[in-house]
Amino acid sequence: ARHNGPPDGGWGWMIVAGCFLVTICTRAVTRCISIFFVEFQAYFGQDYARTAWIHSIVDCATMLCAPLGSLISNHVSCQVGIMLGGLLASAGLILSSFATSLEHLYLSLGVLTGLGFALCYSPAIAMVGKYFNKRKALAYGIAMSGSGIGTFILAPVVQLLIEQFSWRGALLILGGFVLNLCVCGALMRPIALKEDRKTAPEFLEQDYVPKAQKRDLKRMSVCSPLIKAWSHDCLCYCSWKEYDFLLMPGFMVLAVSVLFMAYGCSPLFVYLVPYALSVGVSHHQAAFLMSILGVIDIIGNITFGWLTDRRCLKKHRHFCYLFAVGMDGLCCLFLPVLQNFPLLVPFSFTFGYFDGAYVTLIPVVTADVVGTSSLSSALGVVYFLHAIPYLVSPPVAGWLVDTTGSYTASFLLCGFSMIFSSTLLCFARLAKKIKRTHLRSLTNEPGTKQHIWTNGAIAYSVTAELDQKDVEFLAADTNSYSNR
Repeated sequence: ARHNGPPDGGWGWMIVAGCFLVTICTRAVTRCISIFFVEFQAYFGQDYARTAWIHSIVDCATMLCAPLGSLISNHVSCQVGIMLGGLLASAGLILSSFATSLEHLYLSLGVLTGLGFALCYSPAIAMVGKYFNKRKALAYGIAMSGSGIGTFILAPVVQLLIEQFSWRGALLILGGFVLNLCVCGALMRPIALKEDRKTAPEFLEQDYVPKAQKRDLKRMSVCSPLIKAWSHDCLCYCSWKEYDFLLMPGFMVLAVSVLFMAYGCSPLFVYLVPYALSVGVSHHQAAFLMSILGVIDIIGNITFGWLTDRRCLKKHRHFCYLFAVGMDGLCCLFLPVLQNFPLLVPFSFTFGYFDGAYVTLIPVVTADVVGTSSLSSALGVVYFLHAIPYLVSPPVAGWLVDTTGSYTASFLLCGFSMIFSSTLLCFARLAKKIKRTHLRSLTNEPGTKQHIWTNGAIAYSVTAELDQKDVEFLAADTNSYSNR
């Protein structure tokens, strides 16, 4: 179907439902793998450090291979990519039920299942962005809440399955459950927006194709569109156009910010329960803290998405994202002084809510920076950037605990990392606003004349005396707007 803009409803709500189920089958199942830790330790006779690598490899593979999911979605089909991912993830879980060593689990449960999740996760999220504009944050809030709801429901179910059928039977059943990703893929009906309608033959009319080759291509038979579409120059142009956002200053700043944010958020989910136990909280109460995080995470997904879709906040969603990340960082800084259960409960509420809030806004902020047409590829890169922090931060935090004998240094490092992430984006946003104000002041001066460039951008010839740096910035800014 072709649309001038996102329909903001209709089949879009089925896309949201499909993405909701994708987040359950990927992120919630990944979180529930930690329930198998004790069983793996007892069966294989290994320590916690070696067993913990399983969860790290799944998370890392999911984020590391996210660009591959975007690539398949863009060049083949979103439906094919998600269905293929569901088959791979299911195969990984089923093969894991026959594991005879931890190394076997590293490959099957870690690499193969993580790869399957990667092919599903970012394309499904990008599809929501293509179907929604006015209610984009709300749609993402509902879709991303599948992670919290799935964790809340699946955790006790997985524990019951382990008790009834052992860990092998539980993994086998989970493998069958994850096949629902193929159903989700079938729901992802493609949509053609106005900004996506440029086809390969139309690209060949642009200036990047040599004139001699243009004449040769025009002589080709109308019955050979594949030859035109897959010509070398066209493929090179399409590949460059697909990832040209990587050179945008705004995306570069976002990428660095994501690295620090991902480093700060990961260790807390691993070490909250051990920290609570170390300050005298019972096992039951420590587990309850994680349940609170999961439930409040859902509320944060939906309510923050709804709030940032309101007219008064819609133009400030970028700053709402910064606020949520900064609040989570502050929560981590205060955590070392919270040393009893009544104080840790408010922490779980606050951290869980803002964690759900900024997770919802990651695709929204990315879309605001790169645009809807590049959203799938950009999300693949953004989630790819999560991979290394997710793999490295829990071991680094554990090393700090072993070295210092307390959790204070680990939590402070997490907190400062998230606050730096928020501050970096805030300063970048303010600098961009100041430059735009400066540009307007230049273009409004008397003696300024408009000039239309060949690429369609509007330049300004200033007869008044201007500083050379101002003129260079003016040209660079108009170029960046024409590229967008």
